[in-house]
Amino acid sequence: MIVIKSKKEIDIMRAGGRILAETLEKLSEAAKPGTSAFELDKLARELVFSMGARPSFLNYKPGGKGHGYPAALCVSVNEEVVHGLPTEDKILFEGDLVKLDLGVEYKNLHTDATVIFGIGKLRENSKKLMETTKECLSLGAKEIRPGASLNEYARAVQAHAEKKGFSVVRDLVGHGVGRSVHEPPQIMNYVDPRMESVILKEGMTLALEPMINEGDWQIVLADDGWTYKTADGKLNGHFEHTVAVTKDGCEVLTKL
Repeated sequence: MIVIKSKKEIDIMRAGGRILAETLEKLSEAAKPGTSAFELDKLARELVFSMGARPSFLNYKPGGKGHGYPAALCVSVNEEVVHGLPTEDKILFEGDLVKLDLGVEYKNLHTDATVIFGIGKLRENSKKLMETTKECLSLGAKEIRPGASLNEYARAVQAHAEKKGFSVVRDLVGHGVGRSVHEPPQIMNYVDPRMESVILKEGMTLALEPMINEGDWQIVLADDGWTYKTADGKLNGHFEHTVAVTKDGCEVLTKL
């Protein structure tokens, strides 16, 4: 069941989203050649807790089963798509394409966002992939409005990614967010008949997150049991915002 949030709940999520956006901005500034993912995770925890919030992903159990996620921050680099573990031996180098994914719980409500950026100078196709991923989210968000189906969002994302020569990940999706880290509906980034019947309503809060591959759309799970990577070893782009469906469209909640 898709949860409709009250104005008060969306106000709280907006405040939590600002904490999240500020944290991601500071983490991006701290990410330099030689920085470890572990250092970024440590900083993420310090920043979130200092602002009166809690990292949503820390000890989070997808589906309520298994071991909880052992960190606050997901640090996915180059071919890593999502859930990259922030280990001490994951060191950032010049030319890396980095995705930092963070969730924040503030006053019992969650927001979720991902930033994508390069370490130093990127090669041209890395820049193109990064820019295209951001454009996919922007174009998709323009289709979020009451009465629209989620396929209208997906169509915009898929069409732009493929027009630029990239592919859309099929096995990972966006999601509702708010009272839980993951809520219905699942939000594919490609056209799917199942999404035609999901009609948007004012008060829905959604985590929109295009995941765009340089090569084939297929992915694999790494040996660590958390990190998803492109199956062909080529680059991935991932960008995410939490949005609220408004009377006239949508509002991005995870921005400064």
